[in-house]
Amino acid sequence: MELDHIATVLALTMGVSWASGINLYAAICMLGLMGATGNLALPPGLEVLENPMVIMAAAMMYMIEFFADKIPGVDTGWDVVHTFIRIPAGALMAAGAVGEMDPAMGLVAGILGGGLTAATHSAKMGTRALVNTSPEPFSNWGVSLAEDAAVIAGLWTALNHPTVFIAMMVVFIMLLIWLLPKLWRGLKKVFSTIARWFSGKGNSATSGQAEPVVQNAERSSDDQAYRHVETEKQG
Repeated sequence: MELDHIATVLALTMGVSWASGINLYAAICMLGLMGATGNLALPPGLEVLENPMVIMAAAMMYMIEFFADKIPGVDTGWDVVHTFIRIPAGALMAAGAVGEMDPAMGLVAGILGGGLTAATHSAKMGTRALVNTSPEPFSNWGVSLAEDAAVIAGLWTALNHPTVFIAMMVVFIMLLIWLLPKLWRGLKKVFSTIARWFSGKGNSATSGQAEPVVQNAERSSDDQAYRHVETEKQG
């Protein structure tokens, strides 16, 4: 029984941290509504989510994010701004998820939860920035809808099957360790290409390739004129 309780608390802590890095407002809405309707007994540290004002504020922000997240470019700006919102909120929710345990455990949960939120948020932001390089908007919409569905399904799994969710999180963290460096290299290439466009180096490179062609054409014309003059002299 004690192991089940530990698994439940750990799954909820990891779940709110992970979900906050993807869609904080959807996570707050889901937990708040389930707590307010009696379908979930939230720990004391998260009971504030049941407040109707908190639920309404989160629902309003979720609707704004739902549309902002579907517009290429706007979604990246939204993610950049939410770097300063999702990570602190994820840390606070992780600390609140441990309930009335030792305050030291709450601090540990906040630190580790904030780290998981930061990693998840970084993966989301990097993935969306790379997806935005595609000229059509449908891939952006698909990724955004998949993220929303993942948050709901992930939290449901954390609440109903905590052991399964913990195992999934272990695999997810291993994938993050492998994926984040690759996302960073991809973003560096994208940003360097954009920087070259704005600095005009791309155009200068093109003109630099054209100059030798013009010079070769001028030399060829001079050689033909010289041979023509020599021919006339010999004649």
